[in-house]
Amino acid sequence: MQIWPAIDLRGGKCVRLQQGDYGRETVFGDDPAAMARKWVADGAQCLHLVDLDGARDGRLVNLASVRAIVDSAGVPCELGGGIRDEDAIRELLDAGLARLVIGTKALREPDWFRAACRRFPGRLALGIDARDGRVATDGWLVTSTVAATDLARQFAGEPLAAVIYTDIAADGMLCGPNLASIRAMCAAVDVPVVASGGVHALDDVRQLASLRLDGAIIGRALYDGRFTLAEAIAAASGDCFREPPGLSRRSGATGIQRPSSPS
Repeated sequence: MQIWPAIDLRGGKCVRLQQGDYGRETVFGDDPAAMARKWVADGAQCLHLVDLDGARDGRLVNLASVRAIVDSAGVPCELGGGIRDEDAIRELLDAGLARLVIGTKALREPDWFRAACRRFPGRLALGIDARDGRVATDGWLVTSTVAATDLARQFAGEPLAAVIYTDIAADGMLCGPNLASIRAMCAAVDVPVVASGGVHALDDVRQLASLRLDGAIIGRALYDGRFTLAEAIAAASGDCFREPPGLSRRSGATGIQRPSSPS
């Protein structure tokens, strides 16, 4: 199971929110690129970026910070937040992002998302942020009536890179991940699943690895120093959960690379 340190961007700074509440923000650094280099120096093999302003406003906002991270990190980076059209997809992939996470537009315009997945195979991940099992959108400000697993099933058979599943109630709260909902998501799809939200101890990492997830996104616990990134990576890589190098645990596809931009 890969560990994805999270870098959440707001106003050009590295921040963390509690339960997606923009009024409950903690700033962890004024230089997101420096934070990215720190995580890579500590052993990160990939990074999860979120444009919080973009998610709320529906457009790319922190692009300068994203470019600085990608240019300096030297590892695959994925980005979510504010990606609503094909021009944005192309711009971000051209900037060097390995893959992009799309949630709001996938819920509102599923046919568009299906076409985009086919246009950019293996480069788009379905971002599902759930509150009480229902999909939330627009930077988590709006909760729909659509069940998270139902949304995931809509895109069965599409060339998705992954499903990025976040439990909003657990996010930033250091309360432990919602294992039941993550297990249900894994059962609903046949693509790699990356879980986010609630990790606060190394035992949480071990429990997530036992679900045979492709990855886990960790934010506040790392920033608060509850454990080191090296410890998290070790906890995620127990021998009983390992498969041959380069193979995805769910799809059999090769692991994430830093591919060239599509034509």
